[in-house]
Parts: sequence; structure tokens; C-alpha cells
Amino acid sequence: MDEVRGEREAALSDLRRNLIEGLARAGYSKSQLIARTGLGKTTVHEALSYAAAAPSDRTVMALARALKLPDEELLVLWRAATGVATPGRVGGLGKPIGEWNPHDLEVHPSALASGRQVLPGYVRRAHDQVLAQAVQAVGQGGSRLVVLVGSSSTGKTRACWEAVQPLASMGWRLWHPFDPTRAAAALDALRQVGPRTVVWLNEAQHYLGDPRLGEEIAAAVHALLTDRERAPVLILGTLWPEYDRQYLALPMRGEPDPHSRVRELLAGRTLPVPPAFDAEALRATAKLAGSGDQQLADALTRASGHGRVAQDLAGAPALLHTYEHGSPAARALLEAAMDARRLGVGLHLPQAFLTDAALDYLADTDYEELTDDWAEAAYAELAKPVHGRQAALRRAAPRPERRPPGTPPATPEPATAPAGPMFRLADYLEQHGGTTRDRLCPPASFWASAHAHLGDGADLINLVEAAERRHRLQWAHHLLLRAVDAESAEAQARLAVLREEAGDHKGAETLAQQAADGGITRALATLAWLRENANQHESAEALYQEAALAGDGYALNRLAELQQDAGDHSGAEALALQAADAGITNALCRLAELRTMEGDHKAAESLAHRAAEVGSRDVFARLALIRQHTGDDEAAVALAHQADDAGITLSHLSWQKELAGKHEAAEALAQQATEAGEANAFFILAQRRAAHGNHQDAERLCQQAASVDSSRAPVYLAWLRERTGDHQGAEALAREAADAGDANPLFKLAEMRRDAGKLQEAERLYQQVLAMGDTRVLGQCTRLREQAGDHEGAEALAAQEPGSDLFTLSDLARMRDKAGHHESADRLYRKIADAGAFDGSENRWPHGLDPDGSPTPRWR
Repeated sequence: MDEVRGEREAALSDLRRNLIEGLARAGYSKSQLIARTGLGKTTVHEALSYAAAAPSDRTVMALARALKLPDEELLVLWRAATGVATPGRVGGLGKPIGEWNPHDLEVHPSALASGRQVLPGYVRRAHDQVLAQAVQAVGQGGSRLVVLVGSSSTGKTRACWEAVQPLASMGWRLWHPFDPTRAAAALDALRQVGPRTVVWLNEAQHYLGDPRLGEEIAAAVHALLTDRERAPVLILGTLWPEYDRQYLALPMRGEPDPHSRVRELLAGRTLPVPPAFDAEALRATAKLAGSGDQQLADALTRASGHGRVAQDLAGAPALLHTYEHGSPAARALLEAAMDARRLGVGLHLPQAFLTDAALDYLADTDYEELTDDWAEAAYAELAKPVHGRQAALRRAAPRPERRPPGTPPATPEPATAPAGPMFRLADYLEQHGGTTRDRLCPPASFWASAHAHLGDGADLINLVEAAERRHRLQWAHHLLLRAVDAESAEAQARLAVLREEAGDHKGAETLAQQAADGGITRALATLAWLRENANQHESAEALYQEAALAGDGYALNRLAELQQDAGDHSGAEALALQAADAGITNALCRLAELRTMEGDHKAAESLAHRAAEVGSRDVFARLALIRQHTGDDEAAVALAHQADDAGITLSHLSWQKELAGKHEAAEALAQQATEAGEANAFFILAQRRAAHGNHQDAERLCQQAASVDSSRAPVYLAWLRERTGDHQGAEALAREAADAGDANPLFKLAEMRRDAGKLQEAERLYQQVLAMGDTRVLGQCTRLREQAGDHEGAEALAAQEPGSDLFTLSDLARMRDKAGHHESADRLYRKIADAGAFDGSENRWPHGLDPDGSPTPRWR
């Protein structure tokens, strides 16, 4: 007994000696050590005191990390000093964390050193701190789920790997379900997970998004998290943002809810991972690179400008090299695949489609040099792996669905299944193509090949919409017919409208009924609307009735309106309630307004409450304005307070009083609006008074607005100085706010000078806003350049606008049309069409455009 005690005391003494020597080598004071570990003052002092009891294992781990000491060696001493056996060695799912190779857990390989894969140094970012807190929580006995959400190759999986390292020395195990399939493995064994286990759900869409098992897996994960007997466990997952949005989106009323359990599980448990390193992370990367990490040093030479270090390390350079420096045929195949994915074709692309689609992506000289085996050679080139398992374009082998005899498939088979092999584009190249090719229209071979080889109705409808947005009307028409042949209900609904417009009423009705039978009930309602517009009211009402029986909300809404117009109030209300249950609240709102105007306020408010219950947020606001117009101000304010957006409603009431010249009443309502959270109300009145020359009142109101909304006070006051002629004072105030990081006063001032015709001064101020990194002024700068005749400069600025919207380019096109520069306007409109944002401006090219951008001749 004395011998055991002596061994423990010796081990505890060695543990403390290591900690004290580590503190001396680090050069920290005890106060600094406390700050670095986050431990309590007493905890740290006792851990370093030979007279105190042994510290806890968590204290030893925290001190080891802060002092950069070997934690496993210290834990061995701690176990010897306390007599605690090595935990986590009794079997269970998975294997000890330390026995895992991170690449087997799908951490992207990045480099080879001495014949083995080596991970680069790790740079911690904001999401790592949240992960560390989750690890700390499970170390204290709780269970946690964290799902990292970010785009492809942003470092999600590596972050999870780094986060679990402290658990490795504490004997935790890690289980990665993947065999025979991820979803099947998870569902089969989740109930067997024991304490001190990390459950690794990388690419969580394969688990939670499985069409058959996803909801059951979500329920099993929830049960694991709430089972105290199996705690502690840590469940880590990763998702792309599009899957996160899909799972968290609420279904429309009346539609199925395939992800209800997943949505509940993920609520409050997702963690965003930014696509790029911020300035602080880049500085940390540079520091590691300067310390000799060659992988990070190489990555910084390529990624420091855009911050996408994680993607670079994960294999993007090799994939991009394959794309940019491959053979012309291989590049053509990749571009056809990129265009297919960005325009909505499914994940698995038929080889026959890609091969035929690629031809027009080739330059004439490259096309003439093609050999008979060009396609076979190009596919082999693209199948070569880069960085382990990644390939630019790899052959896909979707597993066949195994079902008992007589069980219908989870998803219907396409009417025309593609023949031959299927291929899948690398994730990073898919995203790269989506951003670099988003303003390009695919060539003719792409559309022709899609028409010839694609048989899935959803894919074809997506391409129909893509063709229509690009004004490629002829191809949109033929792809629509192809989708009808593929038995797409959506295509049948669209074609029914075309048949109706062409006068084929019988054919239209047949197609609309087929579409409704396929689940597109709005086809009948749309057909009814077309008949109603053609004054075929009896036929229209019959179709509305048929659509209403199928539960179509729009048809129920329209029938309610027709009943109301016919004087059948009770029938109208019954139908309006049914429409509201289907997600359409317009009929209830309209009935509430009619009852208000008729003076039946009790019925109106009852209907308003019903409309609000099913999602109509502005119904009380609309009733409030009606009551105000009838002179019942007290009732109007009472209704405004019932609206969800009470402040905005009260501002509207205030504005109406101001327009009527009742200034005192307007200010009283503005005060109520301010108290309800809409501090802008006084500023609205100030602008109105100033416009009518009442500068004294405008100044008083502006000061009042500033006093209740300090965050926008510089905007209000700069506007006031500019309005009263103190231009220098206005600009000084705006610059002072800009120095503090607020660009809004400069922006407002620029707009005022633009409206006053001082275009050069306006552009100067816009440029100052732009220099602060605020890109919202690019559109205004572009228009000013265009007005000044600098057409090239205007287009250059328009090209810098972030996002995919092309409103500024459309404005330029309209401005050039108006100025008589029609050829230049046509060129801009073609760019807009190629980017998928054509609005049919001024009936340009009534027959559409060919894929190469030339006007399509008249076609039947």
C-alpha cells in the first residue's frame, strides 16, 4: 500500500515539475497563464503547487495546450498519480481517434512528402472557436451536434478533424458510418453508439437527405443526443449551403414536408464556414508559411488575392490545371458539363449527351483535327485522379434501388432512360463553371444534344426555362415538346397555355387535365384565367371549379371573388377560407376590406384575424388606411397597432395626415410610430416640409429624428445641412462619419447632388463611397459615366457589380436606345440575354435568338 502511494506521489511530483518547467520555458507569468487557459485563478495555482491535491485531467489538458507540452505524456503521469485507468479502450463502434488517418475521413489530401500525404499547418478561424466550445462541453459530460455549412472545399472536414484532437488523448473513439451505404450504416448502428464517441457524418446530405432513411436517421440522432445513459457523444457533420437551405425551408401550405425531422434537428446546430480566409486568417497563414510551412507558402502565392486558401489546398489547382491546360476535346467536355449543371441538368450526365454537346465548344481548327477516338481519349484524360480520389470528370455508377416486389420506386423512372454510361463533374469545377460561365449562352450543339439525349422531365423543364431566359425561343419550344414526350406534368401545363393561346381549346383542356393528374393543379386554373380573359366566363368558371376540387388555392381564391361579386357573402367567405388553407390569403384580405367599406367592422376584423393567422402580415395595415380615409383616426391607430409591422403602418398614417395638411396630427402619429420602432417617421415628415419650403419645421423634425435614432443621425443631419445650403458642412459631417466606418451619409449626400444635377460632384462622392468597399454605388457611377458619354468606362464599371443581376446593364441598354445608339444597345441586350436575364425589351427579336446570338428567322 505504501509502495503504491509512493508511486502516485512520485508521478504527481513529476507532473507538477513538467508544468512548472514548461511555464518557465514559455516565459509566462501565472496571470498570463490564467488568461491563456481560461481556468480559474485557484485552479491554476493549485495545479502548480506541490502541496495541493492532483488537478483534474481537463486542467492538465488545458495547461498542456497553453504551454505547448506533450499532452499524452502528461496524461500518463496524471493517470499514474490518480490511479485512473486509461479510458475508452473497451471496444465499441469505430476505433480510437488516434488510429484514424484523416484522409480516410475525407479530409482533402494536399501534398506528398517522402511518399506520404502530409497535412499543411492549420489556421484557426471563428468557427473553430465554436467547435472548441462544443468539444469542451462534451468533455464535461454533455452531448452535442454541430453541422458545418459551407461551399465545397472550404475546410469544413479539416476543421472537424482538428476539433476532435483533444478528445484523442482522452481515449475517445470515432465512428464513420459508410458501409454498405452511408445512410444504411448510420441507421443500422446509431442506436449502438456508446459514451465517449465521435459520430462522423461528413457530407451529411448522404445521411439526412436520403429520400427513404433521412427522417429516421434524424430521429435516431435526436434520440442519441437526448439519451443521458449514452452521453457524452459528439456528432459532427458537414453540408453545402444549398442542402442546408433545402432542409430548413418550410413547405408551402398543402405540400408534403419531407424534411420535418431534419429541420428540427438542425435548428440552432449549424455553423457557417466562410468561403474565404479573412484578413486575420491570412496573416496567421503568412506567419505559418514564414515558419517553414511550404504548402501554405505555395497556397498564399495563388490565393492571397481572394482568400480561398482552403479550396486551393484541397485540390483546386490540379483540377483547374486539368481544365485550363488539358486537350481541346477535354476542355470542351468539361465546359459542356459545367453548362449542363449550371442550367439545371441533374448530377449524373449521360456520356452520349456530353459527347455530342461538346462539338461546338471546339474551335474550327481543333474540330478539324479530331480523330475517330477523340472522345475515348478525352474521357480517359479527365478520369485521371488528382490529389487522391478527385477527378475532373469521372464515371458515375448510381446504385440501383433495392425494393421488395410490388413496391413503387421512391422517385419515378424517366419515360426515356438515357442509354450508356453516366458521368459526374468534380464539385469544384461545377462551382467554378457556375461563377465563370454565368454570363455565357451554350452553343447550338448543347441544345441539340439535350434534345436528342436527355429524357428526364425535370432536366428538360429546367433547360426550357434556361432557354426562355436567354431568349432562345425556338430551342425552348422544341425542348418543351421533348419534355411532354417524357411525360412531364410541368411541360404539359406549359403546352396547354400555348395550345389555348393558339385557339386549340380542346387540346389545351386535355393537356391541362393531364398536368393536373400529374400533380400540377394550377394548369386548370391557368387555363380558366385565359378563358376568363377571353370573356368565356362560363367555361372559365367550370375550369375554376374543377381546379378547386383538386385543392388549387388560386382557383378557390378566384371563385371566392366571383361569389362576392355575385352578392353571395357566405359562399365567398367559405371559399376564401379554403383558399387561405391552401396558402392564398388575398380573398380573405379583399373580403375584409369590402366589409370595412360597407361599415361591417366586426366582420372585417374577424376576417383580418383569420388572414393574419395564415400568413397575411399587412391586412391590418390595409384596414387601418381605409378607416383613416373614412375619418375614423382612433380606429385606424388601433388597427395599426395590431399589424405585425406596426411602426411602418403608423408611419403611413402619419404621411397621409401630412398630405392632408394636418401637420400636428401627422407629428403625433410620427411620435407613435417612433415608439413602435420606426424612428424614420420624423425624417419622412422633415423631407416633406423641406420640399414645401418650410425649412424651420424641417430642421426641427430632422433634429427630432436624430435624437431618437442615433445610428442614422449623421444621415439626417448631413441631409439637413445640404438642404439648407451648407454644402461644406454637410460634406464635413459625411466625411467624419466615413472616417468612423459609416458610408451612409456620403451615399445620401451623393444622391442629393445627383438629383440636383451636380453630376461631377455626385460621382466624386460616389467614388469615395466605393473606396470604402461599398459596391452598392457601382450602378450610380455607371449611369453617370454613361450620361457623360464614357461608354467604355460605364461598361467596365457595370462588369464589376457583384452578384448575377444585370439591372445596371439593362439601364445602360435603355439609355443607349433612347439616345439613338441602337446597335450598341443591341449588343448590350445580347449580353443580358446570354446571361439569362432578358426581359423582352421593346419586342426585340420577336422570334428569339439563335445560340450564337444572331436573330432567329421567323419559324413555325
